[in-house]
Amino acid sequence: MDKKTVSALQKRLDLVLERIDSPKFLDNDGLGNEIGFWVFDYPANHELIVREQLRHITDKLTKRGHKFVHINIFEILLEMLESRGLLERTFAREKQVGIDVVRKNLAGPLSQEKVAKYIAEKIQPDSLRFVVMSGLGNAWPLVRGHELLSALQDVMGNTPLVLFYPGEYSGQDLHMFGKIESRNYYRAFKLVPEDGLKN
Repeated sequence: MDKKTVSALQKRLDLVLERIDSPKFLDNDGLGNEIGFWVFDYPANHELIVREQLRHITDKLTKRGHKFVHINIFEILLEMLESRGLLERTFAREKQVGIDVVRKNLAGPLSQEKVAKYIAEKIQPDSLRFVVMSGLGNAWPLVRGHELLSALQDVMGNTPLVLFYPGEYSGQDLHMFGKIESRNYYRAFKLVPEDGLKN
């Protein structure tokens, strides 16, 4: 494990609480008419570090009295498939034909709009101060970051959202795992840029 990369990531993770506690995040302050969607990108090979830190972060946010939810997107997909009696069939089908065929078969039941609507009905975003999302790496390729964020814009109202993203976010493009090319423009804010100083 590259110590320099881990150290830089840790410094950024240490700033997450401060950023989420700020009016810029909580009140969409100074964002103009932009929707308060934020991305914390990180090297996918450091997923376990981020998961562990995210547990500490959400514990501290809870202790500070914030009304929020932490959603694991992969768990949401499992719930949706289970509710329709498709979960076991999907597992069996993936073994037979592979994930690409399964993704095409589930394009209807797990459309980004349906996933976004399911999330909104489950969490009632208007009753929350903000939402934290993770688990996208496990949910890929059934869910694509830019498509899900676009669909969530229609259901989140003014509730800020931060997505922990295993890949790279350039400020315009999301690159899953830092390798998969993307020409899909998406406008969000970086929660903690690499230098940790500016937004």
